[in-house]
Amino acid sequence: MEKLTILLVGSGGREHALAWKIAQSPLCGRLVAAPGNPGIETVAELRPVKATDADGLVALAQEIGADLVVVGPESALEVGLADKLATVGIPCFGGSQRAAQLETSKAFTKDFCQRHGLPTAAYGVFENAASAGAFLDTLQAPFVIKADGLAAGKGVVIAATRAEADAAVVDMLGGRFGSAGARVVIEEFMHGEEASLFAVCDGKTAVLFGAAQDHKRAYDGDEGPNTGGMGTYSPPPVLTQDLIDQAWRELILPTVEGMAAEGHPYVGVLYAGLMLTPTGPKLVEYNARFGDPECQTLMLRLQSDIVPILLAAAKGELASVAPPQWRDEAAICVVLAAEGYPDAPKTGGVITGAEGSFDQAVIFHAGTSRDAQGRLVASGGRVLNVCALGATLAEARESAYGALSRIGLPGGFHRRDIGWRALQRV
Repeated sequence: MEKLTILLVGSGGREHALAWKIAQSPLCGRLVAAPGNPGIETVAELRPVKATDADGLVALAQEIGADLVVVGPESALEVGLADKLATVGIPCFGGSQRAAQLETSKAFTKDFCQRHGLPTAAYGVFENAASAGAFLDTLQAPFVIKADGLAAGKGVVIAATRAEADAAVVDMLGGRFGSAGARVVIEEFMHGEEASLFAVCDGKTAVLFGAAQDHKRAYDGDEGPNTGGMGTYSPPPVLTQDLIDQAWRELILPTVEGMAAEGHPYVGVLYAGLMLTPTGPKLVEYNARFGDPECQTLMLRLQSDIVPILLAAAKGELASVAPPQWRDEAAICVVLAAEGYPDAPKTGGVITGAEGSFDQAVIFHAGTSRDAQGRLVASGGRVLNVCALGATLAEARESAYGALSRIGLPGGFHRRDIGWRALQRV
């Protein structure tokens, strides 16, 4: 196969991990990232086109003669980038605007689950506080309140009391998340442990693409507000092969088949957030892209060349490529966040020590940029992803935290207990 020109869309830690892995492929002749970040710039050309500028990205793909476009963030799917690329004949690894509703609208997904009999929590969808309150009357605490649309991983409130639930409903409907909160989804609380399962899809075929376990809360001991994710590890011991097989039969395959039957064939990553309940895995939510920071651990563990898999999925030819092969090692990712994250992160802090040499760790840039003096500075809430492989999770964890101790960010913070669930089982 001739070498390919690949356009990668996005600028976060997930995209740096994808760029790092794609650049290793012997099939990658030229890698361009838009808009990228200083870490991605070490392996790709950067172009200043935003992930939500679908027309600008199509023009860029045409300009460079892209053979494949790989979409990182859900925001690009929501604005219809894949649809616009299809009209000019450029293969895209990422779902259509309609297919991406599995992430961009929680109400769509819950209704889809109901139509196809997929195991998930009981729910209601509401546009006013009075009707939401009536539904809350039928449930018992704790209550799960979600903004319908995209809210950067922060649009979910687990309310311990009815007063907290009512306040969350009013807050979301009152505009905290803009149009994303114009509707709220209220769910019964599911008991169990959460885990993430990934599949790569081409519209008709789905291939298992690993699993991970995230840490959503901001602080140690799973305390504090929900975030986009403070760290992750793979593989998660709690997600046994039997549970993976059950989730595949009862969730992944029916979803791929159902979306195709409804005229929205699903292409790209199907990321199932699972609750491992006493009666088996149930769907918490779907995401239409690799998780962030789950992707970082998957890329470290992936032994196969990723480019043939991405290209085959984009072209509807996934059945013709070998399934991905994985390293036996465990991988971990620890997020270094800016002071004030997730509510009001402080940007502009100078980062030190992140661009040195790390024997046992890999640093993926998330919210970073350069200031006028060329210094690496924080430009987002989640700033760096410090990742490592190890023969055991404990070894990987030691390497990641050792590397993190060499990095400085004024006011920055990280969780010190990433991986605690798995390590507790050892």
